[in-house]
Amino acid sequence: MLRVTFLGTGGTLPTPNRNPSAILVNRKGELMLLDCGEGTQQQMMRAKTGMKINSIFITHFHADHFLGIPGLIQTMSFNGRTEPLDIYGPEWTGHMVHLLIELGYYKLGFEINAHELKDGEILDRGEYFIKTVATDHGIPSLGYVFYEKKRTGRFNRERAIELGVPAGPLFSRLQRGEPVSINGRTVMPSEVIGESRHGRKIVYSGDTRPCESIARESIGADLLIHDGTLADELKDWALETKHSTSGEAALLAKEAKVKQLILTHISSRYSESTDILYSDAKSVFPGVRLAEEFMELEIPFQD
Repeated sequence: MLRVTFLGTGGTLPTPNRNPSAILVNRKGELMLLDCGEGTQQQMMRAKTGMKINSIFITHFHADHFLGIPGLIQTMSFNGRTEPLDIYGPEWTGHMVHLLIELGYYKLGFEINAHELKDGEILDRGEYFIKTVATDHGIPSLGYVFYEKKRTGRFNRERAIELGVPAGPLFSRLQRGEPVSINGRTVMPSEVIGESRHGRKIVYSGDTRPCESIARESIGADLLIHDGTLADELKDWALETKHSTSGEAALLAKEAKVKQLILTHISSRYSESTDILYSDAKSVFPGVRLAEEFMELEIPFQD
């Protein structure tokens, strides 16, 4: 399972219909939170995702991307959490975590570990990697790439039977990569197992101008979650504030040949209607959607 839940899809100013940035990735029960704007803990309650977060990844330290952390960790503590919590982010992460721990009169029942990351770092998480990507937002900021390691190729049952291997335990041995002997002949795994298959890839830009680093890492991604704050008619304002227009994000997605693009960090100026954002992006890249609160996506394997 690889599920993405959008908990906060708004821009700098929250609206009645959009909370500040927060996205939950659930991979086989491991919960990772991407940014944590104010109100995230309530959004998690409404979405019934649970709060057993393994790690939080902050893209940058503008308030709408991290002010939800104090309330979230206090709720975790009140609920009896004892497992450590890892918080990752760019420069200043360590100082921020220190301030959080000192903030208010409460005692945490678990450790919080701060991890300051730089561009191009790779975290090996067993079955998958997380890679940091420098973005263009005017302050230290990072995007994150989640990509799974290659999977074993498909087992060709028919070919195995043709080679005289009976269904049963010998099939399992071949699938584990072990050769088997049958009727005086050794059957190698490579004879019945296809080429390794690519895992899934998700890219999250955080707030940014369209940039080469995100474009490069997005090539072939199953899902690109990108800043789509403004309509194309406000490109000058996007340039000044270091955000992207929906059309710019769509062009990046098109050139990177991503499978699906989700635009988020929607400006409060589009509270009445997001039609112009969708129109600007759709005309460039058909595989686009605008994020909505509590929207869930299951990311399938492509082969």
